[in-house]
Amino acid sequence: MERLVDPNELERHDPALRPRSLDEFVGQPRIVENLRVYMRAALGRGEPLDHVLLAGPPGLGKTSLANIIAEELGVPYRTASGPSIERGGDLAAILTNLEDREVLFIDEIHRLNRAVEEVLYPAMEDFELDVVIGQGPGAQSVKLPVSRFTLVGATTRSGMLTAPLRARFGIHATFDFYNATELALILARSADRLGVPLTREGCTELARRARGTPRIANRLLRRVRDFAEIEGTGTIDADIANHALDRLEVDASGLDKMDRRILSTIVHKFSGGPVGLDTLAAAIGESRDTIEDTYEPYLIQQGYLQRTPRGRVVTRRGAELIGAYLGDDSPDDPDDPQGSLL
Repeated sequence: MERLVDPNELERHDPALRPRSLDEFVGQPRIVENLRVYMRAALGRGEPLDHVLLAGPPGLGKTSLANIIAEELGVPYRTASGPSIERGGDLAAILTNLEDREVLFIDEIHRLNRAVEEVLYPAMEDFELDVVIGQGPGAQSVKLPVSRFTLVGATTRSGMLTAPLRARFGIHATFDFYNATELALILARSADRLGVPLTREGCTELARRARGTPRIANRLLRRVRDFAEIEGTGTIDADIANHALDRLEVDASGLDKMDRRILSTIVHKFSGGPVGLDTLAAAIGESRDTIEDTYEPYLIQQGYLQRTPRGRVVTRRGAELIGAYLGDDSPDDPDDPQGSLL
């Protein structure tokens, strides 16, 4: 099912809207300022930046920040993804072709298989590869040097990283969802680059429905622009933004039809929960991974849904959002201990 507010769905023209420097990067102030210090120090010493692990939900700017790191350091940039590196030899081929201090970005690094990770460990620590020559009793292990490089790994599921791999990253950065003010700044810049007239009220409306995610904000901007050009005056104001987003079934809280279906299913079929993830997946016809990675993070972050030891539970706030009532004993706060007792 294609979703307008799916942070995993890449926008075809997003590269034109990506920030190109730390000064252009909006949000994540602690991460940005710390990286600025680390990079200046590395440049001053003439050394590669320490390996960087970027963690957080999709669409928050991890890939953009990896690009910026290479730009700010003035070094080449190479990309790969965890699932595409199937064998240790594939990774070895990439590493042996890196230039000095080059940035290697591996997206979804938690999906590297264990054999590939074993090749990566000595490369990250000692900038060398352990290569086995020959077979059987006559096989020999030879150390092959590689250029000093910076590995930037991105993950949406940091808990799936193995402890040895995590420990080899010197810099850890965890991304948070953006607030409406930050998203408004991103939308204003994107509208300027796209040449789209955008009023302050229209910008505010888009920002508050973008689920705290820049990628979704830019996608909403593009779709609302279509409505503004065909059914409006070409300018995105509050009225056309409301009209377009209602047509797109994105409500005032940024939830779409599937989000509301998840909450409604738990409330009406399972009395508000708890309900196991596999049971919920079967009830709504989605895979458990899609629910866990795509739908749940924002619902939990907004306090509409809880994960408990016994399963998923809709909070009082989540029930009220869909016009239901669960009773006074239902949890209404993500930190409410009652959520694990229902």
